[in-house]
Amino acid sequence: MVEKHKEVLLQLLEKHRDRDSFSCPKLDTSSRVLLLVDGLSDLQQKEHDLMQVGVTRGGKRNHLRQLGLEKLFEPLTRVSVPPRVSLTVGVAGMGKTTWVRHFIRQWSQGAICTDIHFILPLTLCELNSLDKLSVERLLKQSFPHLADPSLVLSGACRTLLILDGLDEFRSTLNFSDAAPCNDPKKEIPIDDLITNVIRGNLLPDVAVWVTSRPGVASLIPGGLVDRVTEIPGFSPTDIQIFLNHHFSEQDFASRIWTHLESHKILMVMCSIPCICWMVADTLLYIMQSGTQESLPRTCTELYAHFCSMKAEVGEPRGREPVKMEQLHGTNRKLLANLGRMAFYGLLKHKYTFNEQDLKAYGIDLLLTQSSFGAGVLIRVESGIHTTYRLTHLTVQEFLAATFYHVSSKRAIFDLFSESTMTWPKIGFQNHFRSALQHSQQAEDGHLDVFVRFLTGLLSPTALKPLSGLLTLGKDDGNQKVWAVGFLQGLLASAGAVVSLRSVNLAYCLQELQHTEQLRSIEEDLRDGSLAGKLTRPHCVVLGYLLHVSPECSEQTNLTGCLNYTTVKSLLPQLLYCSHLRLENNNLKDDVMELLGSLLSAKDCHIQKISLADNAVSSKGAKALSRALLVNRTLTSLNLRNNNIGSRGAKFLAEALKMNQVLISINLQNNAIEKEGAQALAEVLQCNRKLVSLNLRKNTVGAAGAKGIADALKTNRTLTKLILCSNQLGDKGTAALAEALTLNHSLLSLHLQSNSISDKGMTVLTKALRLNRGLVFLNLRENSIGVEGAKNMAQALQENNSLQDLDLTANLLHDDGVQAIARAIRSNQGLTSLHLQWNFIKSTATKALAQALASNNTIQLLEYVDPINDQGFTCCFVKILQENAIGNEGVIFLADALKINTSLRTLCLQENSLGMDGAIFIATALKGNHQLTYINLQGNGIGESGAKVISDAIRASASGCVVDI
Repeated sequence: MVEKHKEVLLQLLEKHRDRDSFSCPKLDTSSRVLLLVDGLSDLQQKEHDLMQVGVTRGGKRNHLRQLGLEKLFEPLTRVSVPPRVSLTVGVAGMGKTTWVRHFIRQWSQGAICTDIHFILPLTLCELNSLDKLSVERLLKQSFPHLADPSLVLSGACRTLLILDGLDEFRSTLNFSDAAPCNDPKKEIPIDDLITNVIRGNLLPDVAVWVTSRPGVASLIPGGLVDRVTEIPGFSPTDIQIFLNHHFSEQDFASRIWTHLESHKILMVMCSIPCICWMVADTLLYIMQSGTQESLPRTCTELYAHFCSMKAEVGEPRGREPVKMEQLHGTNRKLLANLGRMAFYGLLKHKYTFNEQDLKAYGIDLLLTQSSFGAGVLIRVESGIHTTYRLTHLTVQEFLAATFYHVSSKRAIFDLFSESTMTWPKIGFQNHFRSALQHSQQAEDGHLDVFVRFLTGLLSPTALKPLSGLLTLGKDDGNQKVWAVGFLQGLLASAGAVVSLRSVNLAYCLQELQHTEQLRSIEEDLRDGSLAGKLTRPHCVVLGYLLHVSPECSEQTNLTGCLNYTTVKSLLPQLLYCSHLRLENNNLKDDVMELLGSLLSAKDCHIQKISLADNAVSSKGAKALSRALLVNRTLTSLNLRNNNIGSRGAKFLAEALKMNQVLISINLQNNAIEKEGAQALAEVLQCNRKLVSLNLRKNTVGAAGAKGIADALKTNRTLTKLILCSNQLGDKGTAALAEALTLNHSLLSLHLQSNSISDKGMTVLTKALRLNRGLVFLNLRENSIGVEGAKNMAQALQENNSLQDLDLTANLLHDDGVQAIARAIRSNQGLTSLHLQWNFIKSTATKALAQALASNNTIQLLEYVDPINDQGFTCCFVKILQENAIGNEGVIFLADALKINTSLRTLCLQENSLGMDGAIFIATALKGNHQLTYINLQGNGIGESGAKVISDAIRASASGCVVDI
């Protein structure tokens, strides 16, 4: 019986495959994964599908666990049990049914879930014609080949019941009022039957898989669902791959990709696979039509071309004018009736229709098989019922907009009331106002896209492709101008908080290609020059940009332009930024309370947030720490140059003991002192996620350093520690040195400006002889003398893991540098050595030159302080800057460069080289073709010296850049 059942399912899938080839994209689900989510977010429960995709840009959330289909019904851990009720959500067109069919195919072929004996797939829209029946009769009707359904439903077999498309089920499930039923033979209302199956009253031993759009899925009580997964949208890379596979000619794929890149709203919509297919086919049709039509720039233009394409595909070209006019007349009538059905279906949240619905709206069933009818309306047949639905939800919304656009010019009553008399409402503008009013008042945003299309249809460019499908009067453009003014008035009067309804007004303006304000704000956002410009309309436009512009949302630079009011206004839209920069805004603790609520939200997508250079105290740090206890997305927190103090550090430390997401925290210049350092040391003993910790300029002292050092003895995850300007002294350095003998996972240690003398260096260099992990060591601006340099030289002879050593601005002198030079002759690990400002003269330069002649690994990179302490560094290859090497020293260097093959950049500024030095460098260029940059500024080489070097570059080193 099992094998017979699998054969039947595979035969059904083949029929669907044939039909789907005309209506939906062929998606390769085998290479994609589902996302395991912790329930549904507010956005998913309350907002329109396209708004959900817009604000998240259809992107994958890196913090979520991924599940392949083969693991969908398996326990997540060794001690857990398989889920009874699994829920998979995805917006319309995301491919829920495609996933279900792929799963059934894989199971039927024995590729996955072999421990499941029976899979019983039910499409819920097919049950809409049924009133009352029992579970037993439902299964016999749906699977007549199963001779004994009771065997399938018994606990002896592992059975999976699939309820596909809960959002297309006619009835709203009522879990609070539905009468309980546990008798599989008892006939009950169909909605009660589904409710009892999900509850587990009916078929308690059967696993249930429900698929749905998120809004309807949220009606199922969370306590009844054991596992929730989400289908992620196409990423830009996925879209590109889809285009390349969809078209045999790569030129088309490339042209379409270029168009999408320059029209962000279309790219965002393409994250929905079904729409991606529609966009691709429509753009291809336009390009192949041979006309000079420009490609659509707005969604309205795109859907107008889509409908035009569906009306023409399959119809022979060159027909007689009379027959063509008859065809247009037929299509106009069909579009008008489909539009009316689509509009009133939209108002009722109805997305599937039966034959009675079609007849009620005057739709000839024969016409549904015409080119246009079959192109926009899908017929779904089953053994139980025949249903119809539009190709996609957005197609229903577009057709509804065409009906409203045409009807509003002659209607005398409110079109939103289908069967009741209302106060007279005459004229297009009144009807347009009414549509916008209904849209703004709809809490679930289900009219958002409808009014975008309605607005877009005021553009002559959007109406042109519909000339054969709509009865259009003469348009002088006045309505478009009026609509722009009306929408801008609504923007100006928007509420104190930028809601998604307000943002939808900016979407409407974009459909009219009224983009001056959009471009202005986008440029200011990219340049970080929004200071003084965030009026209420500008905040709404900014919210829109965060939806459609990946560049703006990936790094949202709101430096120096915010206050409490604007933060509160923008708060709902900031949820969906990736990297949020709120620096230098004088933000105080009350704003931290707002940001705490932002970071605590389930919808939060923020991965990095910078609050540097504000006025955050311990109270603000407490608000942020509460958020860190629940946040699951934030990986980087920058609080540089605030004043959280030791108390604020303790609040954050308590949160970090629990938080397992944050990997980088910057507390530079926050006066955390010894107590704060001790609190963070406790974090390092238990936190296994933190990778980077910046405590620069916090006066932690030797005692604070010792606490951190003790934690480092057991911590194996921290790789970067910045303790610059903290008054560590030799005692604190010794404590860190002791830790380095045990810790080989720390890669980067910054000890700049800590009054470290030769005594501290003695202990530190002993540790370096044993340490095999440290890669970068910053000892700039300390008091390291000749003895310390000699100890370092001895360490370098034994340590080959250290790659970057910064000894800038110490007291090494020639003797110390000579010792280091002798060490790097044999050292094969060091690639970067920084010795500027160390009173070096020609003797040490000669020693370094000799070392370069035999060492082909060192590149001598200068470390330049981090830009804005965001963890970025700017490195230039540099040697002996601002020392006094003189001409004798440069001769040694020139000779060495003829042999050395690793040095890429040479910086010799402020060394008084003169004309002779320029000649020596030019000579070196003729023998060394590895150098790409030389800095000779401040050396007085003059025009003659510059010409000598210029000639050498042209002759032998055309790729080298020289600054003089």
